[in-house]
Amino acid sequence: VQLQASGGGLVQQGDSLRLSCARSGSSFNLYALGWFRRAPGKEREFVAASGWRGEPTLYAESVKGRFTISRDSTRNTVYLQMNNLKAEDTAVYYCASATSTVATRMDQSYKYWGQGTLVTVSS
Repeated sequence: VQLQASGGGLVQQGDSLRLSCARSGSSFNLYALGWFRRAPGKEREFVAASGWRGEPTLYAESVKGRFTISRDSTRNTVYLQMNNLKAEDTAVYYCASATSTVATRMDQSYKYWGQGTLVTVSS
């Protein structure tokens, strides 16, 4: 299984970005998928997760109402739509594939990780 994240970039506060993560390998629909991020000088933190059928979805409080996770089984891809971006959203964003169908905030539950894509939000 390989995960390839893309879509990061430099934007201004209030702008939007959509991150994509293509998952290779079999059984895309059998596993939960998640997004995490690591800001400069900080620990990696949970952002959003989607259960195996796209539900349920979980969000960190800091992004709830602004970010939306979705998945397209025809493209084996999970997305993170990020709206109203803030300077504190600046981070490297990682997608991950869990070992079960259940969406979770726990990074220990994710076995496969993408390489990360950098999002920089200027104030």
